[in-house]
Amino acid sequence: MRTRPLKVALLGCGVVGSEVARIMTTHADDLAARIGAPVELAGVAVRRPSKVRAGIDPALVTTDATALVKRGDIDVVVEVIGGIEPARSLITTALEHGASVVSANKALLAQDGAALHAAAEEHGRDLYYEAAVAGAIPLIRPLRESLAGDKVNRVLGIVNGTTNFILDKMDSTGAGYQEALDEATALGYAEADPTADVEGFDAAAKAAILAGIAFHTRVRLDDVHREGMTEVTAADFRSAREMGCTIKLLAICERAKDGASVTARVHPAMIPLSHPLASVRGAYNAVFVESDAAGQLMFYGPGAGGAPTASAVLGDLVAVCRNRLGGSTGPGESAYAALPVSPMGDVVTRYHISLDVADKPGVLAQVATVFAEHGVSIDTVRQQGKNQGSGDAVAVEQGGGGRREGGEASLVVVTHRASDASLTGTVEALRELDTVRGVASIMRVEGE
Repeated sequence: MRTRPLKVALLGCGVVGSEVARIMTTHADDLAARIGAPVELAGVAVRRPSKVRAGIDPALVTTDATALVKRGDIDVVVEVIGGIEPARSLITTALEHGASVVSANKALLAQDGAALHAAAEEHGRDLYYEAAVAGAIPLIRPLRESLAGDKVNRVLGIVNGTTNFILDKMDSTGAGYQEALDEATALGYAEADPTADVEGFDAAAKAAILAGIAFHTRVRLDDVHREGMTEVTAADFRSAREMGCTIKLLAICERAKDGASVTARVHPAMIPLSHPLASVRGAYNAVFVESDAAGQLMFYGPGAGGAPTASAVLGDLVAVCRNRLGGSTGPGESAYAALPVSPMGDVVTRYHISLDVADKPGVLAQVATVFAEHGVSIDTVRQQGKNQGSGDAVAVEQGGGGRREGGEASLVVVTHRASDASLTGTVEALRELDTVRGVASIMRVEGE
């Protein structure tokens, strides 16, 4: 074993950073045995140096992160401060001064991953980021290395624990969105400002990273279609249960059937209870991968938290240090395919549409005509009066049939597969019908 230690600079010492430092200290002998050399924490850059940090020598703490990454004797920089700046400048500077980088920064990698990979390649250094997606779950490395000889066609995942906790609570207890969010906040699963989670920004950044790796194509955050889950209601869950489904906020990355393009999107969707992702409860994450040779694979585990995320960071640290000792680098960006990212309108899936309509003869026929005119085939229709019970299935061919002329009814339409553009045109036309008083809900149906 080499006796000179590999020096590590830690940028950020919050929930994740403090766990990284703790594990480096308490597991120092094991890490040295796995790497082939000891690792030494050479500096910790923070914003508030006066804060007491258990287990960290105060002499290592600095507020000058730039000076730390410029030292020249640093072998690996671990970046867990998050955000775009100063993280981007610090990572670039670290690479320029000879350090490899391990990052957990999903937002930065989704926005500027190509530039960071180019800098790493230019300076002959590693850029690893397993912790940027799905916390402790080994996902980036299997996609980038284990499946390198396969063709990945689809990645379907729950990649945000906060939203999964909220939706699971709504499903299991019948709670409304706000009630479930309040509980998530009280338990520490949701931030004081949950916007990044519930509006899908966090999941969209992860989708961009996953799509880029899976399809060997550069996919930026701006390429990802994003919809939040704040409009999901208890009524949506009731409808989902009637279809044998539940609702999840999904990150979906797909290769077109002709292989000529890819899509990446984040939105709530109904998913059959028979699908493995349907059973993912609480704040857990899971990603379902479909490929030509390996078939269907599922990766499951805790997607956030200090210790789980630190586990992924330390896994990268071991790999990068081994490369450093061997005088090599691991796989960098593999964007050789350079496939275009298609717009959301090209996505083809099934849809669940809930309409508030006048309860009088002829409504069903009018609605069915609009779907037909836009090339969207109807699978099933269910209609019920507003003041009635569960309602009965109604065949489209009946051409009408509310129960109380002049009253109100709810009409639920489930389609066969159609493009998102066709569905959008259908909904716009439905809103123009005098007999349609409102489009209560539109939900995609995935995972079938």
